[in-house]
Amino acid sequence: QLQPVESGGGLVQPGGSLRLSCAASGFTLDYAIGWFRQAPGKEHEEISCISSSGRGSKYADSVKGRFTISRDNAKNTVYLQMNRLKPEDTGVYYCVRVGESWAADVESCHLTDYDDNWGQGTQVTVSS
Repeated sequence: QLQPVESGGGLVQPGGSLRLSCAASGFTLDYAIGWFRQAPGKEHEEISCISSSGRGSKYADSVKGRFTISRDNAKNTVYLQMNRLKPEDTGVYYCVRVGESWAADVESCHLTDYDDNWGQGTQVTVSS
């Protein structure tokens, strides 16, 4: 099954920034995308999602105001800009397809409706 590939992780000090990418090769990323992370010994945690057009997005309370999700459909890529990183942001970050809906011209993505076809992810470590 074709799946996008995550990249951009690394080691960063608290307060630093990283930009993650979720890119598709050989197919079109024409659906809503969600970012999840998994810390050691824990379940996947919902982080953020963006609708297929980019008009709708959601964030977990833990990252609201610090992370920004965006997409460039011409480049077939979704981004997660992470600022003011904290040690608790450490984990492997994954991007997967999530559900979306349209109502009264409002486009919404749904993190609870995800495709659990997890790729390799990209490791983010926030440590001094």
